[in-house]
Amino acid sequence: MLGTLVHLGFDALLLSAFLAGIKRTTGLTPRLSDVPNKDVRQLLRSYLEFGEYVFDFAVVIFGRSSSFERRRD
Repeated sequence: MLGTLVHLGFDALLLSAFLAGIKRTTGLTPRLSDVPNKDVRQLLRSYLEFGEYVFDFAVVIFGRSSSFERRRD
């Protein structure tokens, strides 16, 4: 049970970071204004903001690593 919850949590984290990457590269983001419930809308907004935090953290970590290089193609 605990393993399943950790797995689902990690999957949700990856999805949120993926959506943050899409937002950064294309500007596309989910239309939260279509969510009728204010509390659910705020929860989704927080979820997406957490994904942006994770994305930024990953960029910093990868940027400091000698295994990655910054290329502008």
